[in-house]
Amino acid sequence: MIDILVYLFETYGYADACPEEPEQLARKLSAAGFEEADIQEAIDWLTGLRLAGQATTQVQAASGSVRIFCDYELSRLDLGSRGFLSFLETSGVLDERRRELVIERALAMPDAEVTVSQFKVIVLMVLWQERAAVDPLILDELLTDESDEPASLWQEAVIIH
Repeated sequence: MIDILVYLFETYGYADACPEEPEQLARKLSAAGFEEADIQEAIDWLTGLRLAGQATTQVQAASGSVRIFCDYELSRLDLGSRGFLSFLETSGVLDERRRELVIERALAMPDAEVTVSQFKVIVLMVLWQERAAVDPLILDELLTDESDEPASLWQEAVIIH
């Protein structure tokens, strides 16, 4: 499914250019050579992204507050993904609402654990769907596969006493 999301980002410059009708999108993805099961997973995931992005829920956090992950989130998001999320927040790429949207979409992935490379695609798709302006250096980081990076880059734990 991740391959389909990357394909959509590369094929359609912005989310509005991507077919919204599931049947039309499924035909295009099938013609591109993707398998039916993966196509359906991707369409369901994208539908969830659109619906979650349209929700009017506002997340408000006090300045300097820290996001605490529940046990379920910890089991699904590896340390590298959580570290990368922290980096995106502190660099101003994600506000609290987009952070929660990214976490929600990561938890909607079919895999038992979301890796950093999968997480980067999820962030990319959230920003793509919202037509967010992204700094070229951040975009380059999002498009870099984790296998190209040092193993511990996003895996340093921060201990809070």
